Amino acid sequence: MKRYLPFVIVAAVAVLTAGGGAILYRAKQRTSAVGNVTATSPGQEPLHIRGDSGAPVTLEEFGDFQCPSCATVSAVIGQIEQDYGHRLRVVFRHYPLAMHSHAIEAALAAEAAGLQGHFWEMHDLLYKNQAVWSKASDVRTFFTAYARSLGLDVERFAKDSNSDEVKGRVFWEGQQGVSRGVKNTPTLFINGRELGPPLSAEHLRAEIDAALAGSKNF
Repeated sequence: MKRYLPFVIVAAVAVLTAGGGAILYRAKQRTSAVGNVTATSPGQEPLHIRGDSGAPVTLEEFGDFQCPSCATVSAVIGQIEQDYGHRLRVVFRHYPLAMHSHAIEAALAAEAAGLQGHFWEMHDLLYKNQAVWSKASDVRTFFTAYARSLGLDVERFAKDSNSDEVKGRVFWEGQQGVSRGVKNTPTLFINGRELGPPLSAEHLRAEIDAALAGSKNF
């Protein structure tokens, strides 16, 4: 588990310019200070949902694409999604930790892919290839290659990755984590209740089974 660093913000939005650089925000801040970006809610529903909207159990993750534990849990969740089918829906929310140098850029890349309808595909690629791109000095080359492999318009992808809209989305989701007491990644909730460790396959299945047992909808 990657621990929260209390003196910096975790739900951060980078100012990605030709010369590079990033501005990090304090955890209790409620508005963005990146240019004209405002951390407004994109809507009441979470942005990234996979599975049946009427599923009796919702597994929600606050994750960081550069967090090794998140990559491990992502693989576990992927298998669990297949096993539970229509009874489970999965929600992903960004929570990039400042301790990870490429986490913000990865979140922005996933959001940019999402604007072309391929968030989850990029999500899966980022976790699958984490050991490669997380060690690179220039991750944009890798992210552009992933975008191309998904058949995205790479020029639009590059533009969207640096847009105020995408930065605002990442910032807003991180703020949701702050408001719910998230301090590390991965943090998981089942039907709104935070899960404690260990986040093993066995533990997740037991929690999902318990939630299903208490539901009248399965």
